[in-house]
Amino acid sequence: MPKPKSSEKKTETVIRRSSRRHDDEGHGGAWKVAFADFSLALMCLFLVLWVMAARNQERIQQVLLTPGGSVLDEGQGFKPETMGGPRGSLLDREPVPQRGAAQAPGNAAGSGGSAGIDNQDAGAKANYETPAQQQALARMLAMLAEEAGLAGNLHTVVTPQGLRVMLHDTDRQGMFERGSAAPGERFARLLRRMGPLFAQMRNQLLIVGHTDAVPFAGHDAGVVSNWSLSSERALAARAQLLAGGMPVDGILQVIGMADRAPIDTRDAAAGINRRIELVVLTDAQARAIAAMSGTPAAVQPLAPDVDAAVTDPGALQALRARLFPSRTQPQTAAQAAR
Repeated sequence: MPKPKSSEKKTETVIRRSSRRHDDEGHGGAWKVAFADFSLALMCLFLVLWVMAARNQERIQQVLLTPGGSVLDEGQGFKPETMGGPRGSLLDREPVPQRGAAQAPGNAAGSGGSAGIDNQDAGAKANYETPAQQQALARMLAMLAEEAGLAGNLHTVVTPQGLRVMLHDTDRQGMFERGSAAPGERFARLLRRMGPLFAQMRNQLLIVGHTDAVPFAGHDAGVVSNWSLSSERALAARAQLLAGGMPVDGILQVIGMADRAPIDTRDAAAGINRRIELVVLTDAQARAIAAMSGTPAAVQPLAPDVDAAVTDPGALQALRARLFPSRTQPQTAAQAAR
C-alpha cells in the first residue's frame, strides 16, 4: 500500500461570525433621549406662558373693561404705556353686570349712616330725594372712599338736582393714568365697590367726565382732544360700576365736558379739574333730562302751522313743505337727471 505523502495537510474549516454592532447603532435609543429633551423643553415653555398669563389676568380684565382710551399724554405729545387693546375687538364691549353681588359695606339696614333713609325697607330699593337722604348716601360713599384709600379724592355736594359726587385728582393721587382712559387700581376698585350700593337705589345716575385745560400737543385736535378723553373716562367709570353690580338701566346719561366746567378757575391745570362726577339724580331731574333728549310730552307751537317737534319723517316732510313750498315742487326730468 502506498504511504500517504507527508506534504499533505489536514484542512480546517473556520467559521467567522460578522459583528452587526455598528449596523444596530443607527436604530438604538439615542433618538428617544433627544425626543424626551425636546418634550421637556416644550413643556417648560408652556409652563412659562401659563405663569405669565396668570400674573396678568387681573390686568387684562381691567383692560377689557376699559372702552378704549387715548394713548397720548395730556399736553406732552408723547405716547406712554397704554392698557387699551386694539380697536375693533371681537370681545363683548359691554361687561355683564354681576347681579346679586354682595352688598357694599355699611349699607342699608345695619349702617348708622342710613338713619335718614325712611323708605329703605327690606327688599325695596331706596329713593334718595330729600337732602337728608342724600347726606346719608354721601356718608356711605365717604366710608367706601376711606376704605379704598381715596378719602381725599372724594367730595360730595347736595344740590336741588341730586347728590353730586366728585372723584378728582390730587397732587399725590390720580384717578386715571395720565393722558389715558385707563383707571388706576384704587379708583377702579372704589367704583366696583360703589356698584352694589347704587344697585339698591331707584335713582338714576348721570356720569360726567372732566379734564384740565392742558391741550394735546402736536396732534390733530379733531382726532385726539380733551373732549374725547373726558368722554372715554366717563365710559370707563360706567364700565367699572357695571362690573361691580350696578344695573344697566340705572345709568341715564354718560357725557364728557372736557375743560368747560373747571372747579379751580384760577389754575387751568389743577388736579381737581380732572375728575369724574356721579350725580345721583332726583326723579324730577331724571325726567327732565330724559324729556330734553327724548320725545317731548307736549308740542309747543313756534309759529302758525309750525311746531317745535317732529315725530316721524312724514311730519318732517310736511313741515318742510309748509316752510319752503317752492323747494318741494315735483322735479322735472332734467332736474332728476342732474
